[in-house]
Amino acid sequence: MLLDGKVLSNKIKDELTKKVKNFLVKPCLAVIQIGNDEASNVYIKSKEKACNEIGINFIHAKFEEDVDEQEVINKIIELNNDKYVNGILLQLPIPKHFNQQKLLNLIDKNKDVDGLTDINVGLLFKGNNNLVPCTPLGIIKLLQEYNIEISGKHAVVVGKSNLVGKPLAMLLLQNGATVTICHSKTVNLKKYTEQADILISAVGKKGLITEDMIKDNSIIIDVGINRIDGKLYGDVDFDNVIDKASYITPVPGGVGPMTVAMLLNNVIKNYENNVEKNSR
Repeated sequence: MLLDGKVLSNKIKDELTKKVKNFLVKPCLAVIQIGNDEASNVYIKSKEKACNEIGINFIHAKFEEDVDEQEVINKIIELNNDKYVNGILLQLPIPKHFNQQKLLNLIDKNKDVDGLTDINVGLLFKGNNNLVPCTPLGIIKLLQEYNIEISGKHAVVVGKSNLVGKPLAMLLLQNGATVTICHSKTVNLKKYTEQADILISAVGKKGLITEDMIKDNSIIIDVGINRIDGKLYGDVDFDNVIDKASYITPVPGGVGPMTVAMLLNNVIKNYENNVEKNSR
C-alpha cells in the first residue's frame, strides 16, 4: 500500500489555511539563500508557492556567493528582531567558505523552523521538541496517519545526516522504536536492513535498497531524491520492492510533500506560541 504524502500534506495545508484565516496578522516565513544552487532555487519556489497557498507571507533574502559573511549575519539579526517574522530558514547547502553552523546558530531558536540550531538539536535529544527538522517530523506524521505502530518495532535508518538521519532516529526512539542507524561505513548493509520492521533510506543513491534487502511486509520510507535525465528516483528499487512491502512511499509524492507541510506547520506553531506568550 502506498503511503501518500501528497494527500496528507494537502489535508494538513487545508487545516492550516483555516487557521491562518482567523489570524489578525499573517504569519511570515523568511528564507535566506546564499549563491545560486539550482536545486535550492527549485525548493525555494516550492516553499514560496506553499506559503502563498495557505496565506503565509514570504521573504526571500538572496545573496551572491561572494557576499561578505557579516552582511548575512546582519540580515539574520534583523529578521530575529522583526516581530512579524515567525520563521527563519537558511537554505542549504551554502558555499563551503561560509561557517554553516555559525550562521544557523545565529537564528533565534524560536524562529528556527528547520530545527537545526544547536539549542533545538539538544532539546530534541532530551525529548523536549521545540522545533523539529521538517522531514523527520513529516515521516512520523505519515506513519501516524496510516495507523502504523512505531512502538516496539525495529526501525533501521540508512543515513546519518543532521537534517534527516540523526533527528529521525531521536523521534523514532521517542515513539518507542528500537533504532539502528546505518551509514557509508556500515559493513554488510543488508544484514541490518533485512531485520527492519520500518526501513528508512535517506542517502541519495538510486536503487540502493533492493528487494532482497528487505523482509516481507516491512514498511519502507524512501527519503532519497535522485535527479537523473530530468526524472526523479528514490533510494529504493520501487518497482521490485512494492510487492514485498506492506507500505511504501513513492518518489515523488511521498516524503517530499510532507517536508513542505511540516515547514508550514512549524511557522504556524511558532506564530501561535508568540501570540500566547504576548497575551500573558
